[in-house]
Amino acid sequence: MSGSQFRHLYRVPYSDCTLGNHVYYSRYLDLLETVRGEFFRHLGVPLLAWQERDTIFPVIEARLRYKSPARYDDLLTTEIWVSAAGRVRLNFAYRVVKQAGILVLEAETLHVCTALNEKPKRLPEDLIAALQPYTRPE
Repeated sequence: MSGSQFRHLYRVPYSDCTLGNHVYYSRYLDLLETVRGEFFRHLGVPLLAWQERDTIFPVIEARLRYKSPARYDDLLTTEIWVSAAGRVRLNFAYRVVKQAGILVLEAETLHVCTALNEKPKRLPEDLIAALQPYTRPE
């Protein structure tokens, strides 16, 4: 496996869980959003700073594969890496694991780079350079 990945820890709060004590399926999308935000912060330019530069990355597709349930108080580790960075496309892949390395979720989000007016634009060169160590083609 080439390329690095960024890791983020998340303890499952009670509010993420169903009556059956497993994380409600749509909450994983919130987790992925949080991890992407932390990843951009780790790169040195938070998402809000990109927005101030007239650059946003809306999700155009999301794929989630649920492997095992996460429950209240589980400590989850989410790994994120870049699966594709093209002219206007930016895709991320994720793995969520809980204690003992048990796989909870595999996911991918596909994004397009746009201006605030939602017209596609090229990925900024400085972003491509910052993403390079985390790029691992799928």
